[in-house]
Amino acid sequence: MEMEKEKRRVDLVTGGVLMGLVLSSLDQTIVSTAMPTITKELGGLSLYSWVFAIYMLTSTTSMPIYGKMADLFGPRKMYLIGLFLFLSGSLLCGMANSMTGLIAARGIQGLGAGALMPVAFIIVGELYPPEKRGKFQGLFGAVFAITSILGPTIGGIIVEHLSWGWIFFINLPIGIASILIIALAFRDQRQYDKKPVIDWYGATSLSAAIILILLSLVMESREYKIGLGGAGILFLGLFIWIETKAKEPLLPLSLFRIPAIGYGNLAGFFVSAALFGAIAYIPLFVQEVRGASPSEAGFLLVPLMLSAAISSTLGGRWMAKASFRAILIPSLLIMATGFFLLSTMDVGTTNTQLVSYMIVTGLGMGAIYPALGTAAHSAVKPQDRGVAMSTSQLFRSIGGTIGVSLLGSIVEWRMREGLVSSEALHDVFITGLFLIGISLIASIRLGNTRLLDKEPRHSHSSNSGVPKQ
Repeated sequence: MEMEKEKRRVDLVTGGVLMGLVLSSLDQTIVSTAMPTITKELGGLSLYSWVFAIYMLTSTTSMPIYGKMADLFGPRKMYLIGLFLFLSGSLLCGMANSMTGLIAARGIQGLGAGALMPVAFIIVGELYPPEKRGKFQGLFGAVFAITSILGPTIGGIIVEHLSWGWIFFINLPIGIASILIIALAFRDQRQYDKKPVIDWYGATSLSAAIILILLSLVMESREYKIGLGGAGILFLGLFIWIETKAKEPLLPLSLFRIPAIGYGNLAGFFVSAALFGAIAYIPLFVQEVRGASPSEAGFLLVPLMLSAAISSTLGGRWMAKASFRAILIPSLLIMATGFFLLSTMDVGTTNTQLVSYMIVTGLGMGAIYPALGTAAHSAVKPQDRGVAMSTSQLFRSIGGTIGVSLLGSIVEWRMREGLVSSEALHDVFITGLFLIGISLIASIRLGNTRLLDKEPRHSHSSNSGVPKQ
């Protein structure tokens, strides 16, 4: 009876965490599909990129802080705080009557979003033993992909038939249910220090570095780009120095000696730069070059996410049998093939061709993030899982932000030279192909680290990426 009760509790908490991931995945696709309509209604086309940039800026900045706070105070508190901020921002986004107001609300939403992904995976680590984590990472990846299918479709339908504000209001019932479940059913498994040492200097310097570097990417003035980027690098150097002196560092630098984290973060950074940049501009191609409606653009993204859901589920099952590298290398090669095919698109590309290209890309991308996340989570002791997961998410998020900015700059530059949209977007996918290649090299350097290792547990300084639990 007690075991059945515990199993129900675990299933309930898993469902609550999945709801939070639904919110995270919906937001990344539903907004991109609706943005052309939002800018027409609110004006401020010059601020288009800021709606994405401010969200990525605040979510990225808060990720490492949430991760460390989860290690110090427990994932339950941090998850609930993040979810509350996300829902508050969603409500304000839906009520915005100007682009400036929407951007400010997206900033609040991003502050909460910084907790949703990394802290969710920490909770999974407390709920399930190692042999089941790969399966559930794959499940979460599949849920992420499937709900991302709904995002473009729902976004297009809402924009055409309702007010665009409902793309944000739809978060509220799901998020409230998740808050109630986590608050009532989940309890942290470990005891936490009542008077933890918080690395405020590290948190401040890292936040300043991230904000300045990311701001430099979205500024149009070359002087601002150079000044903000230079200041960001200086703060990054200051942060690294602080971490070498801190009693309880926000981000222990020793973690980067572990291949699953050091090379895994590099792989996540570059593949995210390619993927997020491409996802942001596929709707632009479909609507501007092909003349499709917002809802049609949403439907055409379905094959990408559906195929990603399939490979994510399969990848989660393979993790118990194969090394992370053995999953990442073929996945990245398939994704690279998809990007090459996407680079050949033009005004004469048929829907069948476009769908087939996105299926290939999705089959490649589906298993990548579950493998990288599981590798980071399994590579450290329980008290460092928050830092490991948030760092993994941090590198992916910064990579995605840089990718959107970099590929957006390429589109603008090429179109100023007189190229049509399809020719400019060709360069986007070729650049993405190069970024995937760098991720592939980093993945090769992971070694034979795997989820289930027969070797005994190692310390942080060990080169074994996955200690036995």
